[in-house]
Amino acid sequence: MFVAYLLTRNIRYEEDLVDQLFNSSEKRLARILLLLAHFGKEGVPETVIPKISQEMLAEMIGTTRSLVSFFMNRFRKLGFIDYDGGSGFQVHSSLLNIVLHD
Repeated sequence: MFVAYLLTRNIRYEEDLVDQLFNSSEKRLARILLLLAHFGKEGVPETVIPKISQEMLAEMIGTTRSLVSFFMNRFRKLGFIDYDGGSGFQVHSSLLNIVLHD
C-alpha cells in the first residue's frame, strides 16, 4: 500500500509540473478546482468545495490573486461555478471544457 501511495504521489507531482509548464493560468485554476471537487476520482464528485481563499488558489497555480479573481468571476458568469464569496462554492462538470479545450 505504501509503494502504491508513493507512485500515486509521484504521478501527481509529474502532472503538476506538466500543468505548470504547458498550461495557461486559467487552465491551471480550472484543473485545481476540479481536483478539489474530486472530479475524475472514483465515486461521485463533491461539487461543493469548502471556503478557500483566492490567495491560496493563486499560490497553488503560481499567479496573482487579482488574476484568480478575474478567472473566478469569468467562470461564474459562464456558469461553470457558483459562489458568492461566502461559505464555499459549487463546481459544475462543465468546467472540464476549459481544461480539455485547446
